[in-house]
Amino acid sequence: MRTEPTTPVIVGVGQVVARPHGAGARPWGERPEPVDLMTAAVETAAEDCDGARAGGSAPVGRRLLERATSIRAINPLSWEYANPAAVVAERLDLDTAELIVATRGGNQPQSLVNATALAIGRGELASAVIVGADCGYTQAAARRHQARPVMPWTVQGTDVPPAVPFGSERRGTTEAEEARGLDLPIHVYPLFEHAIRAASGRAPEDHRWAVASLWARFSEVAERNPHAWIRRRSTPEELLTVSEGNRMIAPPYTKRLCADDQVDQGAALLICSLEEARAAGVDEDRLVFPLAGADADDHWFLSHRADFRSSPAIRMAGTSLSASTGIVLDDVAHLDLYSCFPSAVEIAAAELGLPIDDSSRPLTVTGGMTFSGGPGSNYGTHAIASMVDTLRTRPGSLGLVNGVGWHLSRHSVGLYGTRPLVGRPPADAPPEAPAGTRCEAAGGFRWSDPQTAVGKLPQQSPDADAHGEVSVETYSVSYDRTGRPDRAVVACRTPEGRRAWANVDDPDQLAVLVAEEACGRLGILDTAGTVDLA
Repeated sequence: MRTEPTTPVIVGVGQVVARPHGAGARPWGERPEPVDLMTAAVETAAEDCDGARAGGSAPVGRRLLERATSIRAINPLSWEYANPAAVVAERLDLDTAELIVATRGGNQPQSLVNATALAIGRGELASAVIVGADCGYTQAAARRHQARPVMPWTVQGTDVPPAVPFGSERRGTTEAEEARGLDLPIHVYPLFEHAIRAASGRAPEDHRWAVASLWARFSEVAERNPHAWIRRRSTPEELLTVSEGNRMIAPPYTKRLCADDQVDQGAALLICSLEEARAAGVDEDRLVFPLAGADADDHWFLSHRADFRSSPAIRMAGTSLSASTGIVLDDVAHLDLYSCFPSAVEIAAAELGLPIDDSSRPLTVTGGMTFSGGPGSNYGTHAIASMVDTLRTRPGSLGLVNGVGWHLSRHSVGLYGTRPLVGRPPADAPPEAPAGTRCEAAGGFRWSDPQTAVGKLPQQSPDADAHGEVSVETYSVSYDRTGRPDRAVVACRTPEGRRAWANVDDPDQLAVLVAEEACGRLGILDTAGTVDLA
């Protein structure tokens, strides 16, 4: 069978890191802003098309850049741009017709690849750039500076061309959830972690060790990653030990068990049709194919989730991916699971049927968002770039990347390989796609949307006015900067089985939540939203 000319292919990847120390480091006031790193990442991706070193000659990559008709940018968290894609196009002197800016969310880089691959496969697009960057380190340094300086970063005028939005700006929490303190990811993801632990039957201490061991294995990968922010192996003991540089954030998460968003990093992908790549003269050994993708959302609000230890959307996205390609995950050699917190990895691995402690097949190719770095919504672009590098060194193998947005709310998965799907023999028994899954194939790329099946699953009913006897479903305890627990958010079940949110602020009860298993414990919820667990 002949490969279609519109088959999408990644021909260049670029990753840039502006480290605060060492060779080339600049004083914080002279450090790059996000669009500087975006531009540098695109230039590096163009050089990569030619297999050139950074700063080297890249006629093939430059030719493809000049023919790119779409720049698709991930919006940074560290600075507000009206249209960062327009700045990148101007700095690279590109006459690009389409400027897209994705809304925030860790699923967006992979979702953008899925949408771009489909557009190329349909023949609507010949060549495109996907790029993002964040400068959380420099932003934080400016906040801490005694002079409180205003950063001299780009401010676009009212004449900037409008960007085409990608994704939605839907809020991630209900008013009732926010009222109890579920305003930041660090207050949410421990809910998942405690629910996972309770379901596993592990004692709190045993579970903390399991979580730290998982993250220690991630650090081993980061140690080998030249683009990682922290290239230093950590032991479980180091990750668990509370210290000045590793304070407790929300048990079981110390600072070094959370994503590090105070990094200055950028990454870019250059993706085009196979016909375009060959016409430009890209060597065959540079080509990595996006083979298939899937996107789905779990029940959007936490109040409606059936439980806090699963993700039907990830499971169904993985199933539909295998159904559309005939490839099962046992045949996928390389993985990168979104790693904002350990619970995100644990849940994704469980839903995809992946062992969490297989040393021969790590769950990351970057080292994860604690060690490799968590640059806002753009980590996924780094993960895909690293996957491309990995696959090039292992021709014929397959890789899978997943991205997560909000509170395990939005999910995107992608399958990659050095050969197109055409001619690949299917697995002996690939699964069937969930009922109602929407599928599309174009140029050999296959995309699935199992949202109909996810949406039909049972939802939990919230009760914002609940009071009286309740049982603890799961909980999240936050610590202040003095190292003391200051408040807990508790997910409760009423006798009728409905979900209610509560707070605990009593020091003695907070100590119990930190030290003991509290899932299943009974309490009395008052009308002010405080639960008494004594």
